[in-house]
Amino acid sequence: MQQRNADRTRTRILEAATEEFAARGIAGARVSRIAEVAGCNKAMLYAYYGNKDALFDAVFTASVEAYLDEVGFDADDLPAYAGRVFDYFEAHPDRLRLSIWYRLERPEGEPLEAILAVNQSRLDELHRSQRRRVVPRQFTAVSLLSLIQAIATSWSSMNPEYGLDLPNVIVRRRAVVMAVQKILS
Repeated sequence: MQQRNADRTRTRILEAATEEFAARGIAGARVSRIAEVAGCNKAMLYAYYGNKDALFDAVFTASVEAYLDEVGFDADDLPAYAGRVFDYFEAHPDRLRLSIWYRLERPEGEPLEAILAVNQSRLDELHRSQRRRVVPRQFTAVSLLSLIQAIATSWSSMNPEYGLDLPNVIVRRRAVVMAVQKILS
């Protein structure tokens, strides 16, 4: 029973911290707000996660794992991957904000092991696809992955005025993302 309560408390803390960090970043997040929303005290939060930075790391790692579970990666079908990335962040804009905060506030910090492992796995797949000539070699694997991710998330950083009057905005934006196929030709 006590283990289940601890697991529920950790889950509530992660959920509250995800909202707080997505909205305010690491520097702007307040442990007191996270504890209040999670229905626990700050001492409990510190007991489970150590400090605010470690809590952000746990939140971001969980976010990356959820992203990977839903989006997956297939180097042999990069346009479909780009479409899934677009779909995921359209459905979960808070997760994109977490990623942006991570890049903004940790540009020279210690990289998270989960991120290193994910990136290396995707780059290894891209290298294999390039060796098999499924994916063109005019770009390095790093450049190609960066380009596809930038295209897939580009609409999230655009001014909102770029689509207020368009019918089927999401459908049309996704179609532009799928132009990744042209880059691979």
